[in-house]
Amino acid sequence: MDIEDQPLEAQWEFLLDKLESAVGKRPGDLNSVLFLIGVQELGQGAKRFTKEQKQDLMHIGICNVLSLSGYYTFEYLDGDGWPHYKLDRALPPGDLMKQESLLKMHVIEYFKYL
Repeated sequence: MDIEDQPLEAQWEFLLDKLESAVGKRPGDLNSVLFLIGVQELGQGAKRFTKEQKQDLMHIGICNVLSLSGYYTFEYLDGDGWPHYKLDRALPPGDLMKQESLLKMHVIEYFKYL
């Protein structure tokens, strides 16, 4: 059976296993994975980031993965090389669990292309 035919949580665990193999440490949660995506998209390599920069990197991760479904569009890189996105359409209403599932589906999709 193909991993894409598995329930979302099974696909998520499979992705976390793949990330552990790639980076040497298993991400603890969705925010950790979004942070990794933000670092990847920033393209400046691994380095120390301030707490505010870490939040910005998670935001970059969210915008990037949700751009796959047209929620956000990349706009520009600022003078420091940080990507900026604009919101094109509102996220569907829902509780935190629905939003987390939406993000997880998009994160899984993001890693299909890497």
